[in-house]
Formats: sequence, C-alpha cells, structure tokens
Amino acid sequence: MFVDVAKIHVKAGDGGDGAVAFHREKYVAAGGPDGGDGGRGGNVVFQADTNLSTLADFRYKRKYAAKKGENGRGNRQRGKNAEDLIVRVPLGTLVKDAETGRVIADVSTEEPVVIAKGGKGGWGNPHFATPVRQVPRFAKPGLPGEELDVTLELKLLADVGLVGFPNVGKSTLVSVVSEAKPEIANYHFTTITPVLGVVSMGEGSSFVMADIPGLIEGAWQETGLGHQFLRHVERCRMLVHIVDISGSDGRDPYEDFKIINSELEKFNPELSKRPMIVAGNKCDMCTDEQIDEYRKYIEDMGYDFFPIMAAIRYGVDPLLNKIREMLSKLPPIERYEPEPAPVVKAEDFDDHSVVINKVDGIYTVEAKWLYNVMRSINFDDYESLNYFQNVLMNNGVFDALREAGINEGDTVSLYDIEFDFVE
Repeated sequence: MFVDVAKIHVKAGDGGDGAVAFHREKYVAAGGPDGGDGGRGGNVVFQADTNLSTLADFRYKRKYAAKKGENGRGNRQRGKNAEDLIVRVPLGTLVKDAETGRVIADVSTEEPVVIAKGGKGGWGNPHFATPVRQVPRFAKPGLPGEELDVTLELKLLADVGLVGFPNVGKSTLVSVVSEAKPEIANYHFTTITPVLGVVSMGEGSSFVMADIPGLIEGAWQETGLGHQFLRHVERCRMLVHIVDISGSDGRDPYEDFKIINSELEKFNPELSKRPMIVAGNKCDMCTDEQIDEYRKYIEDMGYDFFPIMAAIRYGVDPLLNKIREMLSKLPPIERYEPEPAPVVKAEDFDDHSVVINKVDGIYTVEAKWLYNVMRSINFDDYESLNYFQNVLMNNGVFDALREAGINEGDTVSLYDIEFDFVE
C-alpha cells in the first residue's frame, strides 16, 4: 500500500527534576546544599531512511513520545539526559504543523532534524543558595518537552517527472531506460503508485525519473488517482509530457496535451512554468504527415518534440540526451525552507490565571499560558524581551506578585529564568 500523507502526534521528553539534598560527610559540618540538576528530556528527531518509500507505517502507529530526563541526585550528581527518539521517514518527507500548516522541516537529506525539543532539566537546590539563604529546601522541576501534531507529506525526490494520460507509455519508458520494473498492461491505471527509476547516462552521469500515475481530467479536484500524486510533481526539476499521438484509445492527442497541462496549472500554477519537453509515443501507428503536423503544433508552443516507440526504445536515446542537456542547466531539486514559529500572543489564551508561590524567599510564577508564550521569546533580543515585559505587565503577573507581598529586589523565578523585582 502506497501512503504519502499521514498525521501523527509527537511528544518530546520532559526534563528531569532537580534534587533537594545536603552534603553529609564525617568531619564536615554544615556541608551545604548539593542536589544535582535534572537531565534533559529526549528530542524527537526525524531521520531519512532510503530503504523506506512510503508513509504506510504511520497509519498504524500515530503517537511518538521520547523519554523523560533522569532526576538529579545528591552529591551534585546531574541526572542523565534521555536518549533522543529517532523516527525514520522516507527521503523527501515534508513535515508541517497540523494546526497551522507551517513547514517545520524538509527531510530531503540524510541529516537528522529535530522536530520537538526535550524539556530542560530542573535546577538542584545549590542554585538557590545565597549568603542569606544558605539552606534552600527546594529545587525546580524539569520543564515539559514540546508536544504537537504534525502532518507528513511525501514529495518524491526526482529530477524528471513523466506526466500524461493513463496507458500512454510512461511506465514502458521508465522500464526500458532504468532498472525499475513497473507493472505494464494494456488498460488504464495499471500503475497505481509512483515509480522511480535511475537513468544511467554513462560514468558520473545519471538522473532520477518518476512515473506519476493517474492523471486525467479533473485530477486536481480529486478525480481518478491524480490528486493523490500531483504533489510528487512539485519537486521535479523538469517534466516530460508523454502523449499517445496515434490516438489508439480513441482520444484526441491535441486535446490530451491541453487537458494535462491545465490540470498541472490548476494544482500549482508554478508547474505550468516548469521546463518541459514532449514525447509522442506510439509513432509507429501514425503517418509521417501526422507526426510532422503534431511536431509543428508542439514546437509552435515553444516545446521540443521527440517521436518515440518506447516499447522498442526507438527514438528514446535522443530524448534522454535532451533531458541530460536540460538538467545540466537547471537548479537542483527544490528544498522547502523551514518557516519560523510565530510569536505566541498572550491574548490568544482564554485562561490567564497565575499562581504565585513563595518558597524560601523566592517568588515562583506558574501559568501554562505564560510558559507557551516564553517558548517563542528570544531573550537575547531587545524587542522580544520588551514584548515579554509588556506581557507580564498587561496580563496581571506583576499585580499578582504585589498581592503576594513581593518587595523590590526580591527574586522572581519564572520557569527557567530568574530576575530581581524592580518597581
């Protein structure tokens, strides 16, 4: 079963909790706090696997969660970081945020990509020791790991995409120019999944050709199989439009050419601008006059035309040479750039409740909505930091601290940052 779209849930590991401990050793009086920090939670990492060619596995397992970091221990022993969860996907998988559609990553190389980051480990109690607070009896819990729903889309990595109506000879052409062995028969929709073939043009010269099945009129509106596979054309550097110029199935080759081009443009207007050449298959069933007439029709629209008989490889080599020539001048296969996560607005949350706790003179602030805002703040950037201060002011965090009895100069702990309160 070929599957090229899937939706899954990923959860990075939470950070381990910091430890509350005190040094105990013979002849050492008042050894002081020595609780270790918690370990980092495991990341969720996507890794391309060239042995995979479909997203079918994600139809049966939809939840992926990394492990929590180890808690800290006494004697300042830091908790062990949790191992990353490696999720293997086919080469060419596009990862999007299921809620917003934002592109998170394009897994089109063998470089691993972090999709969800594990939470930071909590601080042990030595971090909270001061000259006036020498025995802190508290530590910080680990921060939660990122959690989100993602949509996976497989967009094949191919240099050349073969497009055309069913039964025009796309699969036959792939089979004679590469080692790919698609099913071939004299009926429509014989090929029901995309087929990739590597075309070798001599030492150090090759390209990948993809047979895109199921394109018929209305494919962009989910007619036939085309709507499932049009996305795989989007990465192709160029297209080869194969037409049955003999009209052996009772169709008009002139009309066929217009219809397929229209379907590509309706699905993605950029496809209509993609470099393309036209191969007129089954030319043995046409007269020379018919071939010359169709050649003129195609060339008048600005495309190169090659009459071929794919089954016996007649005219195929000139076609391949032209493809190689064009590819040498075209940019590499398209890669999708990750889109930055938008800054989360405080006003987007309905529940703005804030919980203030005072532990050993430190005021801790807890608010789930505020933590989500913090994850999108760059604290090294002045404007981003200024925005965050306005969030605290406008959403009652400072007022809640005053009600809890805070004084100027007291320490405020807000998840993984601390600051002194200034009026």
